[in-house]
Amino acid sequence: MGEAMRHRWLLLGACGWVLLILMFVSKFISFRAVDDYGEMVGAQSWTVPGTKGLKSNPVSSPVKPTPKPSDQPSVVPTVTDWQPVVERRMELLSTVCKNISLGNLTHVAISKFVLDRIFVCDKQKILFCQTPKVGNTQWKKVLIVLNGAFPTVEEIPENLVHDHEKNGLPRLSSLTPQEITHRLSTYFKFFIVRDPFERLISAFKDKFVKNPRFEPWYKHDIAPAIIRKYRKFHRDSDLAASGLHFEDFVRYLGDAEGRHRMDRQFGEHIIHWVTYADLCAPCEIHYSVVGHHETLEQDAPHILKAAGIDQMVSYPAIPPGITRYNRTKVEQYFSGISKRDVRRLYARYQGDFQLFGYPSPDFLLN
Repeated sequence: MGEAMRHRWLLLGACGWVLLILMFVSKFISFRAVDDYGEMVGAQSWTVPGTKGLKSNPVSSPVKPTPKPSDQPSVVPTVTDWQPVVERRMELLSTVCKNISLGNLTHVAISKFVLDRIFVCDKQKILFCQTPKVGNTQWKKVLIVLNGAFPTVEEIPENLVHDHEKNGLPRLSSLTPQEITHRLSTYFKFFIVRDPFERLISAFKDKFVKNPRFEPWYKHDIAPAIIRKYRKFHRDSDLAASGLHFEDFVRYLGDAEGRHRMDRQFGEHIIHWVTYADLCAPCEIHYSVVGHHETLEQDAPHILKAAGIDQMVSYPAIPPGITRYNRTKVEQYFSGISKRDVRRLYARYQGDFQLFGYPSPDFLLN
């Protein structure tokens, strides 16, 4: 009898432990909603920014303070009709494009590299320029639905979205010069931007820290090449093992002269951190709308309506808080970077900051 009772209590205890473990796992999973920008929703995932950066704290997540107006890259007006906001953005874009002093940072020829970035939806006469790390996966899903391959965005397999040979989205570069000119002059054209420095952080985390899409060349080819050239002290024997620091990444991006040969070596993989001007040539191509990642909740429905497709397709649900500009995160990553390196980086991306109305990051520069 005593032996049976002991077995019963042991069984109850084991069940209790299993329940506790399941509760913990479900809680953990619920906080790991990953968006297509490589960011974590509802949890901090700091990486060490550089050799002098702050250490990560894997145990507890810091409580984020309520953002002050100065923490935001731009003030978001609350309006029912989003058209005035869009018009002000396009007016600013036009004005900055006329600024001769920024010419080499804003004016880019409409090359094959640019045309390769622009996806075509002939059925609805839409062109979408791809600017990685701002939610492009979701917009590609919208276009795939419009092309008739799937009835809803929810039914599209994730691996198909990034398979440009099979997803049914032709690039503008695949057309004849006459066809390209016709579409550029008559189709609805748009792309999305994001605070330039926050986008670089997202690219660094996605490609060199987490590497979620199993693209080994970022860690095993590109990272070691950057480390060899831009890290003062390194051992060739463990380049891959040591990992790329954000400080190395910033030095590479801010090197106006030395990075060009490396960029040619890296090929199209650089699209995740080259400037918006280099990707989409916004001073040469007259876009209909430029959406902002920080106001995607307003921009997405406006773009669908402006393109005349709001009754045909819906933009996927946006996780709460995922689009908010996070100054704390930016400060965290740049905490170990020298002022000289930050200024060189800003000099490269100054055109993007000014074209799209993002204030210069004086809290990092001064």
